[in-house]
Amino acid sequence: MLNTSIRSRLAAMALGSILAFGYMTQMALAQSFDTRSIINVSATGDASIAPDLAYLTLAVMRENATAREALTANNTAMAEVLAAMKAFGIAEKDLQTSGFSINPIYVYPNADQPQTPPKITGYQVSNSLSVRVRDLAKLGEVLDEAVTLGVNSGGNVTFGNDDPSAAIKQARIEAMKEAVDKAKTLTEAAGAKLGKIIAINESSNQPQPMAMMQARMEMDAAAPKSVPMAAGESSYSVNVNVSFEIVQ
Repeated sequence: MLNTSIRSRLAAMALGSILAFGYMTQMALAQSFDTRSIINVSATGDASIAPDLAYLTLAVMRENATAREALTANNTAMAEVLAAMKAFGIAEKDLQTSGFSINPIYVYPNADQPQTPPKITGYQVSNSLSVRVRDLAKLGEVLDEAVTLGVNSGGNVTFGNDDPSAAIKQARIEAMKEAVDKAKTLTEAAGAKLGKIIAINESSNQPQPMAMMQARMEMDAAAPKSVPMAAGESSYSVNVNVSFEIVQ
């Protein structure tokens, strides 16, 4: 067994180690807290450019007494639509099936016959095609021909850019200019000076098309063989959050 003096020395050493560890921990925590005066600002930059491509949805919907008949009719129409898209010079990579469904058509009983179950009177088959049109001069013709070949649903059109990097870069520049200007104004109003940048965080928004149209699926035979389209501009937005040091 250890005598009393040895036990006392060991206890003292242990206590000293605990106190030293506690002091070092406090120092590390003190150093981890940033005591600088900081200002945080947020700003948004925008840049708009003319679109160079369009996205549209073309859907063929057919109804018939049986699912097989409805599907056959739908297949025939959609095959013609796909062939027409390729004839317009649209590449395979810009054509993608975006939806397909087969649904029964029900007839529901009258309110005075609540116990009568609904009856299936036929079937509806829908096939949707997403199309990327890179030659905007052909967009109206593409829509018109699609309707002629049997497209009777969809038609939503949005515009965008194949490579928006230049516009996004300009939006970033505008956002940072706005952030710096805002921070300078605030610090000068407070009687201080703006110091160095401590941190920058950025988030980008998807393009917001200024022109968005829905093609009319019923067209007069005497109408021009091209759907009128207006491309407008695509606007790209960048948000930044910037932290600056304040010099007192």
